[in-house]
Amino acid sequence: MSFLTPLLAVVLAATPTPTPVPAAAPLAVICDKYCDARDPALSPGDREGASTSVSGRRLSLHLDDGDDMGWAAITGGTAGDHVWLDRSFDAGRSWASGSKLGDTATPSGQTGWRTLMYNADDWNNRGVGLLRACGQPAGSGTIACTGWARTTWNAWDRRTAAATALMERYNQGTGLFDTTGWWNSANALTAVIDNARISGMGSYRYAIDTTYTKNLAAQGGQFRNDYLDDTGWWGLAWVDAYDLTGDSRYLNTARADADHMYAYWDGVCGGGVWWSTARTYKNAIPNSLYVQLNAALHNRIPGDTAYLARARAGWSWFAGSGMINGSNLVNDGLNTSTCANNGQAVWSYNQGVPLAALAELYRATGDAALLTKARAMANASTTNSALNPGGILRDPGETAGGGGADGPTFKGVYARDLAVLNGALADRPYTSYLQRQANSAYAKDRNSAEAYGLLWAGPFDTSDAARQQTALDLMNAAP
Repeated sequence: MSFLTPLLAVVLAATPTPTPVPAAAPLAVICDKYCDARDPALSPGDREGASTSVSGRRLSLHLDDGDDMGWAAITGGTAGDHVWLDRSFDAGRSWASGSKLGDTATPSGQTGWRTLMYNADDWNNRGVGLLRACGQPAGSGTIACTGWARTTWNAWDRRTAAATALMERYNQGTGLFDTTGWWNSANALTAVIDNARISGMGSYRYAIDTTYTKNLAAQGGQFRNDYLDDTGWWGLAWVDAYDLTGDSRYLNTARADADHMYAYWDGVCGGGVWWSTARTYKNAIPNSLYVQLNAALHNRIPGDTAYLARARAGWSWFAGSGMINGSNLVNDGLNTSTCANNGQAVWSYNQGVPLAALAELYRATGDAALLTKARAMANASTTNSALNPGGILRDPGETAGGGGADGPTFKGVYARDLAVLNGALADRPYTSYLQRQANSAYAKDRNSAEAYGLLWAGPFDTSDAARQQTALDLMNAAP
Protein backbone atom coordinates (compact mmCIF):
# COMPACT_ATOMS: atom_id res chain seq x y z
CA MET A 1 0.00 0.00 0.00
CA SER A 2 1.21 3.51 -0.77
CA PHE A 3 0.93 6.17 1.91
CA LEU A 4 0.60 9.54 0.18
CA THR A 5 0.11 13.08 1.43
CA PRO A 6 -3.19 14.74 0.40
CA LEU A 7 -1.21 17.07 -1.90
CA LEU A 8 0.47 14.22 -3.73
CA ALA A 9 -2.74 12.21 -3.93
CA VAL A 10 -4.51 15.11 -5.64
CA VAL A 11 -1.66 15.62 -8.10
CA LEU A 12 -1.44 11.94 -8.97
CA ALA A 13 -5.17 11.56 -9.34
CA ALA A 14 -5.43 14.53 -11.67
CA THR A 15 -2.51 13.83 -13.96
CA PRO A 16 -0.82 10.95 -15.75
CA THR A 17 2.77 10.06 -14.98
CA PRO A 18 5.01 12.63 -16.68
CA THR A 19 8.01 11.60 -18.71
CA PRO A 20 11.36 13.19 -17.90
CA VAL A 21 12.39 16.13 -20.05
CA PRO A 22 15.92 15.63 -21.41
CA ALA A 23 18.43 17.82 -19.61
CA ALA A 24 20.76 20.23 -21.32
CA ALA A 25 23.64 17.74 -20.96
CA PRO A 26 23.63 13.94 -20.65
CA LEU A 27 23.20 12.80 -17.05
CA ALA A 28 24.54 9.67 -15.40
CA VAL A 29 21.62 7.71 -14.06
CA ILE A 30 22.17 6.67 -10.46
CA CYS A 31 20.91 3.28 -9.40
CA ASP A 32 20.86 2.46 -5.69
CA LYS A 33 17.91 0.52 -4.30
CA TYR A 34 16.07 1.75 -7.41
CA CYS A 35 17.21 3.73 -10.42
CA ASP A 36 16.54 7.42 -11.00
CA ALA A 37 13.22 8.46 -12.61
CA ARG A 38 10.99 6.20 -10.52
CA ASP A 39 7.26 6.95 -10.28
CA PRO A 40 6.33 8.58 -6.93
CA ALA A 41 3.13 6.50 -6.97
CA LEU A 42 5.38 3.57 -6.05
CA SER A 43 6.77 5.32 -2.99
CA PRO A 44 5.90 3.65 0.33
CA GLY A 45 6.09 6.97 2.14
CA ASP A 46 6.14 10.72 1.67
CA ARG A 47 7.76 13.24 3.98
CA GLU A 48 8.06 16.90 3.10
CA GLY A 49 11.68 17.89 3.59
CA ALA A 50 11.57 21.58 2.63
CA SER A 51 9.31 24.12 0.96
CA THR A 52 9.24 27.67 -0.35
CA SER A 53 7.03 29.91 -2.46
CA VAL A 54 7.45 31.84 -5.69
CA SER A 55 4.87 34.11 -7.36
CA GLY A 56 2.03 32.53 -5.41
CA ARG A 57 3.12 28.97 -6.15
CA ARG A 58 4.26 26.54 -3.50
CA LEU A 59 7.39 24.49 -4.14
CA SER A 60 7.98 21.41 -2.00
CA LEU A 61 10.63 18.72 -1.72
CA HIS A 62 9.19 15.28 -0.97
CA LEU A 63 11.35 12.52 0.47
CA ASP A 64 10.92 8.76 0.43
CA ASP A 65 13.02 7.75 3.43
CA GLY A 66 12.62 4.03 2.88
CA ASP A 67 13.96 4.12 -0.68
CA ASP A 68 16.41 7.05 -0.26
CA MET A 69 14.76 9.05 -3.06
CA GLY A 70 12.98 12.36 -3.49
CA TRP A 71 10.84 14.35 -5.87
CA ALA A 72 9.72 17.95 -6.36
CA ALA A 73 6.20 19.35 -6.60
CA ILE A 74 4.72 22.72 -7.52
CA THR A 75 1.12 23.68 -6.65
CA GLY A 76 -1.13 26.72 -6.79
CA GLY A 77 0.04 27.70 -10.25
CA THR A 78 -0.87 27.36 -13.87
CA ALA A 79 0.02 25.51 -17.06
CA GLY A 80 3.62 25.95 -18.12
CA ASP A 81 5.08 26.21 -14.59
CA HIS A 82 8.32 24.24 -14.46
CA VAL A 83 9.51 22.13 -11.54
CA TRP A 84 12.69 20.07 -11.10
CA LEU A 85 15.23 18.74 -8.61
CA ASP A 86 18.84 19.73 -7.98
CA ARG A 87 21.20 17.14 -6.49
CA SER A 88 24.50 17.92 -4.77
CA PHE A 89 27.31 15.70 -3.53
CA ASP A 90 29.29 18.43 -1.75
CA ALA A 91 26.88 19.70 0.90
CA GLY A 92 25.03 22.00 -1.49
CA ARG A 93 28.04 24.04 -2.55
CA SER A 94 27.60 22.92 -6.16
CA TRP A 95 25.33 20.77 -8.30
CA ALA A 96 25.36 19.48 -11.84
CA SER A 97 25.22 22.43 -14.19
CA GLY A 98 22.06 22.32 -16.28
CA SER A 99 20.95 19.07 -14.66
CA LYS A 100 17.42 20.08 -13.59
CA LEU A 101 16.61 16.50 -12.66
CA GLY A 102 13.15 15.53 -13.86
CA ASP A 103 12.43 18.98 -15.29
CA THR A 104 8.78 18.99 -16.29
CA ALA A 105 6.00 21.52 -16.89
CA THR A 106 2.49 21.73 -15.52
CA PRO A 107 0.19 20.61 -18.35
CA SER A 108 -2.81 22.48 -19.67
CA GLY A 109 -5.78 22.49 -17.31
CA GLN A 110 -3.69 21.73 -14.21
CA THR A 111 -2.57 23.93 -11.32
CA GLY A 112 0.14 21.63 -10.02
CA TRP A 113 2.63 19.00 -11.12
CA ARG A 114 5.56 16.99 -9.84
CA THR A 115 8.73 15.29 -11.02
CA LEU A 116 9.67 11.65 -10.93
CA MET A 117 11.81 10.34 -8.07
CA TYR A 118 15.59 10.58 -7.97
CA ASN A 119 18.16 9.12 -5.60
CA ALA A 120 19.53 11.26 -2.83
CA ASP A 121 22.78 9.28 -2.63
CA ASP A 122 25.09 7.46 -5.02
CA TRP A 123 26.02 4.39 -3.02
CA ASN A 124 28.20 2.82 -5.69
CA ASN A 125 30.49 5.85 -5.71
CA ARG A 126 30.18 6.78 -2.01
CA GLY A 127 28.34 9.93 -2.99
CA VAL A 128 26.60 11.42 0.06
CA GLY A 129 23.91 13.65 -1.35
CA LEU A 130 21.32 16.34 -0.84
CA LEU A 131 18.24 17.30 -2.87
CA ARG A 132 16.25 20.46 -3.32
CA ALA A 133 13.12 21.34 -5.29
CA CYS A 134 13.25 24.22 -7.75
CA GLY A 135 10.63 25.88 -9.91
CA GLN A 136 10.01 28.63 -12.43
CA PRO A 137 6.53 30.12 -12.97
CA ALA A 138 5.31 30.20 -16.55
CA GLY A 139 6.43 33.31 -18.40
CA SER A 140 8.71 34.40 -15.56
CA GLY A 141 12.46 34.69 -15.33
CA THR A 142 12.32 34.05 -11.60
CA ILE A 143 13.62 30.73 -10.27
CA ALA A 144 13.18 29.68 -6.64
CA CYS A 145 14.49 26.66 -4.77
CA THR A 146 13.77 25.11 -1.39
CA GLY A 147 16.50 24.52 1.13
CA TRP A 148 18.62 21.41 0.73
CA ALA A 149 17.50 18.28 2.57
CA ARG A 150 17.92 14.54 2.42
CA THR A 151 16.29 11.31 3.48
CA THR A 152 16.84 9.65 6.83
CA TRP A 153 19.04 7.03 5.17
CA ASN A 154 22.22 7.03 7.33
CA ALA A 155 20.54 9.87 9.21
CA TRP A 156 17.93 8.27 11.45
CA ASP A 157 18.68 10.38 14.53
CA ARG A 158 20.51 13.59 15.30
CA ARG A 159 23.85 11.84 15.75
CA THR A 160 23.82 9.94 12.47
CA ALA A 161 22.30 12.90 10.61
CA ALA A 162 25.16 15.12 11.81
CA ALA A 163 27.69 12.48 10.75
CA THR A 164 26.18 12.19 7.29
CA ALA A 165 26.12 15.97 6.88
CA LEU A 166 29.82 16.02 7.77
CA MET A 167 30.60 13.25 5.28
CA GLU A 168 28.97 15.33 2.54
CA ARG A 169 32.09 17.45 2.92
CA TYR A 170 34.56 14.56 2.73
CA ASN A 171 36.78 14.67 -0.33
CA GLN A 172 37.64 11.15 -1.45
CA GLY A 173 40.35 12.51 -3.71
CA THR A 174 42.32 14.19 -0.93
CA GLY A 175 41.17 12.08 2.00
CA LEU A 176 40.44 15.30 3.90
CA PHE A 177 37.38 17.44 4.54
CA ASP A 178 36.69 20.30 2.18
CA THR A 179 36.22 23.82 3.60
CA THR A 180 38.55 23.21 6.54
CA GLY A 181 42.21 22.67 7.29
CA TRP A 182 44.74 19.95 8.09
CA TRP A 183 44.40 19.73 11.86
CA ASN A 184 40.64 20.35 11.67
CA SER A 185 40.37 17.32 9.37
CA ALA A 186 42.02 15.23 12.10
CA ASN A 187 39.25 16.27 14.45
CA ALA A 188 36.58 15.70 11.80
CA LEU A 189 37.84 12.16 11.20
CA THR A 190 37.88 11.57 14.96
CA ALA A 191 34.25 12.69 15.17
CA VAL A 192 33.27 10.29 12.37
CA ILE A 193 35.13 7.42 14.05
CA ASP A 194 33.47 8.19 17.38
CA ASN A 195 30.09 8.23 15.69
CA ALA A 196 30.69 4.79 14.17
CA ARG A 197 31.48 3.46 17.65
CA ILE A 198 28.64 5.24 19.46
CA SER A 199 25.83 4.92 16.91
CA GLY A 200 26.84 1.59 15.38
CA MET A 201 26.62 3.10 11.88
CA GLY A 202 29.59 1.78 9.93
CA SER A 203 28.76 3.39 6.60
CA TYR A 204 31.67 5.81 6.69
CA ARG A 205 34.45 3.59 8.03
CA TYR A 206 35.99 3.76 4.56
CA ALA A 207 37.13 7.29 5.38
CA ILE A 208 39.67 5.93 7.89
CA ASP A 209 41.72 3.97 5.36
CA THR A 210 41.20 6.57 2.63
CA THR A 211 42.54 9.37 4.81
CA TYR A 212 45.42 7.25 6.02
CA THR A 213 46.64 5.99 2.66
CA LYS A 214 46.25 9.30 0.85
CA ASN A 215 48.03 11.37 3.50
CA LEU A 216 50.58 9.07 5.12
CA ALA A 217 53.40 10.60 3.08
CA ALA A 218 52.14 14.19 3.31
CA GLN A 219 54.13 16.95 5.02
CA GLY A 220 56.57 15.28 7.44
CA GLY A 221 55.19 11.79 6.86
CA GLN A 222 53.27 9.72 9.41
CA PHE A 223 51.01 12.77 9.96
CA ARG A 224 53.86 14.77 11.50
CA ASN A 225 54.51 18.40 10.67
CA ASP A 226 56.08 21.56 12.03
CA TYR A 227 53.24 22.20 14.46
CA LEU A 228 53.29 19.87 17.42
CA ASP A 229 49.61 20.35 18.19
CA ASP A 230 48.72 19.30 14.63
CA THR A 231 50.79 16.17 15.16
CA GLY A 232 49.01 15.50 18.45
CA TRP A 233 45.56 15.79 16.91
CA TRP A 234 46.45 13.28 14.22
CA GLY A 235 48.07 10.96 16.73
CA LEU A 236 44.86 10.85 18.74
CA ALA A 237 42.82 10.31 15.59
CA TRP A 238 44.89 7.23 14.81
CA VAL A 239 44.52 5.93 18.36
CA ASP A 240 40.77 6.27 17.85
CA ALA A 241 41.05 4.47 14.51
CA TYR A 242 43.02 1.67 16.12
CA ASP A 243 40.40 1.28 18.84
CA LEU A 244 37.65 0.91 16.23
CA THR A 245 39.47 -1.30 13.73
CA GLY A 246 42.28 -3.06 15.57
CA ASP A 247 44.61 -2.21 12.67
CA SER A 248 48.15 -1.91 14.05
CA ARG A 249 49.18 0.53 11.29
CA TYR A 250 47.22 3.23 13.02
CA LEU A 251 48.76 2.59 16.43
CA ASN A 252 52.24 2.62 14.89
CA THR A 253 51.55 6.01 13.33
CA ALA A 254 50.26 7.34 16.65
CA ARG A 255 53.56 6.21 18.20
CA ALA A 256 55.53 8.03 15.50
CA ASP A 257 53.49 11.16 16.23
CA ALA A 258 54.12 10.95 19.97
CA ASP A 259 57.85 10.40 19.40
CA HIS A 260 57.95 13.44 17.10
CA MET A 261 56.38 15.56 19.83
CA TYR A 262 58.82 14.22 22.42
CA ALA A 263 61.73 15.39 20.30
CA TYR A 264 60.58 18.96 21.03
CA TRP A 265 60.47 18.61 24.82
CA ASP A 266 63.26 20.54 26.52
CA GLY A 267 64.15 22.39 29.70
CA VAL A 268 62.98 25.86 28.67
CA CYS A 269 60.39 27.01 31.24
CA GLY A 270 61.22 23.85 33.17
CA GLY A 271 59.93 21.41 30.54
CA GLY A 272 57.08 20.98 28.13
CA VAL A 273 56.90 20.64 24.35
CA TRP A 274 56.99 23.59 22.01
CA TRP A 275 54.04 24.71 19.89
CA SER A 276 56.13 24.37 16.73
CA THR A 277 59.53 23.21 15.60
CA ALA A 278 60.56 26.88 15.52
CA ARG A 279 60.62 26.73 19.35
CA THR A 280 59.07 30.16 19.91
CA TYR A 281 56.07 29.42 22.19
CA LYS A 282 55.11 26.96 24.90
CA ASN A 283 51.38 26.76 25.27
CA ALA A 284 48.52 24.69 26.56
CA ILE A 285 47.14 22.79 23.61
CA PRO A 286 50.21 20.83 22.43
CA ASN A 287 51.14 19.98 25.99
CA SER A 288 47.73 18.70 27.01
CA LEU A 289 47.58 16.69 23.77
CA TYR A 290 51.03 15.33 24.60
CA VAL A 291 49.80 14.02 27.96
CA GLN A 292 46.67 12.48 26.43
CA LEU A 293 48.48 10.83 23.51
CA ASN A 294 51.26 9.33 25.61
CA ALA A 295 48.86 8.03 28.24
CA ALA A 296 46.65 6.58 25.51
CA LEU A 297 49.61 4.76 23.96
CA HIS A 298 50.61 3.32 27.31
CA ASN A 299 47.08 2.02 27.78
CA ARG A 300 47.27 0.19 24.43
CA ILE A 301 50.85 -1.12 24.37
CA PRO A 302 51.44 -4.10 26.67
CA GLY A 303 54.48 -3.68 28.89
CA ASP A 304 55.05 -0.03 28.05
CA THR A 305 56.91 2.17 30.49
CA ALA A 306 58.31 4.92 28.22
CA TYR A 307 55.02 6.49 27.15
CA LEU A 308 53.69 6.38 30.69
CA ALA A 309 56.79 8.17 31.97
CA ARG A 310 56.31 10.87 29.32
CA ALA A 311 52.64 11.28 30.22
CA ARG A 312 53.43 11.58 33.93
CA ALA A 313 56.17 14.13 33.30
CA GLY A 314 53.92 16.02 30.90
CA TRP A 315 51.13 16.38 33.43
CA SER A 316 53.49 17.26 36.28
CA TRP A 317 54.93 20.06 34.18
CA PHE A 318 51.54 21.25 32.89
CA ALA A 319 50.03 21.34 36.39
CA GLY A 320 52.90 23.44 37.67
CA SER A 321 53.38 25.63 34.62
CA GLY A 322 50.98 28.35 35.70
CA MET A 323 48.73 27.97 32.65
CA ILE A 324 45.93 26.73 34.93
CA ASN A 325 44.85 29.96 36.56
CA GLY A 326 43.35 30.61 39.98
CA SER A 327 39.84 29.92 38.65
CA ASN A 328 40.85 26.44 37.42
CA LEU A 329 40.61 27.66 33.82
CA VAL A 330 43.42 27.27 31.30
CA ASN A 331 44.88 30.30 29.56
CA ASP A 332 46.48 29.88 26.16
CA GLY A 333 50.16 29.73 27.07
CA LEU A 334 53.28 31.14 28.66
CA ASN A 335 55.03 34.44 28.21
CA THR A 336 58.23 33.74 26.28
CA SER A 337 60.53 35.90 28.40
CA THR A 338 59.23 35.11 31.90
CA CYS A 339 57.56 31.70 31.45
CA ALA A 340 54.51 33.08 33.29
CA ASN A 341 50.86 32.66 32.33
CA ASN A 342 50.33 35.10 29.47
CA GLY A 343 46.71 35.81 30.36
CA GLN A 344 45.51 35.14 26.83
CA ALA A 345 42.06 33.87 26.00
CA VAL A 346 40.37 31.01 27.82
CA TRP A 347 39.45 28.99 24.72
CA SER A 348 37.03 26.12 25.16
CA TYR A 349 39.35 23.48 23.70
CA ASN A 350 42.10 24.45 26.15
CA GLN A 351 39.63 23.52 28.89
CA GLY A 352 38.62 20.27 27.23
CA VAL A 353 41.81 18.43 26.30
CA PRO A 354 43.20 18.32 29.87
CA LEU A 355 40.01 16.58 30.96
CA ALA A 356 40.47 13.73 28.51
CA ALA A 357 44.20 13.67 29.26
CA LEU A 358 43.57 13.25 32.96
CA ALA A 359 40.95 10.57 32.37
CA GLU A 360 43.43 8.66 30.18
CA LEU A 361 46.22 9.09 32.71
CA TYR A 362 43.93 7.91 35.51
CA ARG A 363 43.20 4.79 33.47
CA ALA A 364 46.95 4.23 33.26
CA THR A 365 47.76 4.86 36.91
CA GLY A 366 44.63 4.49 39.02
CA ASP A 367 45.54 7.76 40.77
CA ALA A 368 42.19 9.16 41.94
CA ALA A 369 43.73 12.60 42.50
CA LEU A 370 43.84 13.01 38.74
CA LEU A 371 40.06 12.67 38.48
CA THR A 372 39.62 15.04 41.41
CA LYS A 373 41.62 17.69 39.57
CA ALA A 374 39.78 17.00 36.32
CA ARG A 375 36.43 17.40 38.08
CA ALA A 376 37.50 20.73 39.56
CA MET A 377 38.55 21.98 36.13
CA ALA A 378 35.36 20.72 34.48
CA ASN A 379 33.24 22.33 37.18
CA ALA A 380 34.99 25.61 36.48
CA SER A 381 34.52 25.53 32.72
CA THR A 382 30.91 24.31 32.76
CA THR A 383 29.80 27.01 35.19
CA ASN A 384 31.88 29.97 34.07
CA SER A 385 29.43 32.63 32.92
CA ALA A 386 31.81 34.18 30.40
CA LEU A 387 32.24 30.83 28.65
CA ASN A 388 28.57 29.90 29.05
CA PRO A 389 26.40 33.00 28.57
CA GLY A 390 22.82 31.93 29.17
CA GLY A 391 24.10 28.44 29.93
CA ILE A 392 25.29 27.73 26.37
CA LEU A 393 28.98 27.37 25.55
CA ARG A 394 30.44 30.21 23.50
CA ASP A 395 34.10 30.91 22.82
CA PRO A 396 35.57 34.37 23.47
CA GLY A 397 34.70 36.79 20.68
CA GLU A 398 32.46 34.29 18.90
CA THR A 399 30.11 36.03 16.46
CA ALA A 400 27.91 34.94 13.57
CA GLY A 401 30.02 34.32 10.50
CA GLY A 402 33.21 34.46 12.56
CA GLY A 403 35.57 31.98 14.11
CA GLY A 404 38.15 32.06 11.34
CA ALA A 405 39.76 28.84 10.18
CA ASP A 406 40.41 27.37 13.62
CA GLY A 407 37.80 28.62 16.09
CA PRO A 408 34.83 26.58 14.85
CA THR A 409 36.61 23.36 15.88
CA PHE A 410 37.19 24.37 19.50
CA LYS A 411 33.83 23.67 21.13
CA GLY A 412 33.52 20.23 19.59
CA VAL A 413 36.83 19.24 21.15
CA TYR A 414 35.55 20.52 24.48
CA ALA A 415 32.30 18.54 24.28
CA ARG A 416 34.10 15.38 23.19
CA ASP A 417 36.64 15.55 25.99
CA LEU A 418 34.14 16.54 28.66
CA ALA A 419 32.19 13.44 27.67
CA VAL A 420 35.33 11.32 28.12
CA LEU A 421 35.69 12.61 31.68
CA ASN A 422 31.97 12.25 32.30
CA GLY A 423 32.19 8.59 31.34
CA ALA A 424 35.07 8.06 33.77
CA LEU A 425 33.10 9.44 36.72
CA ALA A 426 30.57 7.15 38.39
CA ASP A 427 28.00 9.89 38.97
CA ARG A 428 28.13 11.22 35.36
CA PRO A 429 27.98 14.83 36.60
CA TYR A 430 28.12 16.54 33.19
CA THR A 431 25.35 14.67 31.41
CA SER A 432 22.77 17.41 31.81
CA TYR A 433 25.25 20.07 30.70
CA LEU A 434 26.04 18.17 27.50
CA GLN A 435 22.38 17.51 26.83
CA ARG A 436 21.56 21.19 27.25
CA GLN A 437 24.20 22.16 24.69
CA ALA A 438 23.04 19.54 22.20
CA ASN A 439 19.36 20.39 22.59
CA SER A 440 20.05 24.08 22.04
CA ALA A 441 22.19 23.51 18.94
CA TYR A 442 19.66 21.08 17.48
CA ALA A 443 16.77 23.48 18.01
CA LYS A 444 18.44 26.80 17.17
CA ASP A 445 21.58 26.25 15.10
CA ARG A 446 20.60 23.81 12.34
CA ASN A 447 19.26 24.10 8.80
CA SER A 448 17.13 21.77 6.66
CA ALA A 449 20.23 19.86 5.52
CA GLU A 450 21.18 18.97 9.13
CA ALA A 451 24.11 21.37 8.85
CA TYR A 452 25.07 23.36 11.94
CA GLY A 453 26.44 26.84 12.37
CA LEU A 454 28.85 28.38 14.85
CA LEU A 455 26.50 29.58 17.59
CA TRP A 456 24.93 26.78 19.63
CA ALA A 457 22.49 29.30 21.09
CA GLY A 458 21.55 30.32 17.54
CA PRO A 459 20.90 31.69 15.10
CA PHE A 460 22.35 29.52 12.33
CA ASP A 461 24.97 31.50 10.41
CA THR A 462 26.72 29.35 7.81
CA SER A 463 28.03 25.85 7.40
CA ASP A 464 31.46 24.34 6.85
CA ALA A 465 33.27 21.16 7.85
CA ALA A 466 34.69 22.58 11.08
CA ARG A 467 31.29 23.77 12.29
CA GLN A 468 29.82 20.38 11.38
CA GLN A 469 32.61 18.47 13.10
CA THR A 470 31.95 20.45 16.26
CA ALA A 471 28.25 19.68 16.07
CA LEU A 472 28.93 15.98 15.50
CA ASP A 473 31.28 15.90 18.48
CA LEU A 474 28.51 17.47 20.54
CA MET A 475 25.82 15.05 19.33
CA ASN A 476 28.17 12.12 19.99
CA ALA A 477 28.82 13.46 23.49
CA ALA A 478 25.23 14.07 24.57
CA PRO A 479 23.46 10.87 25.72
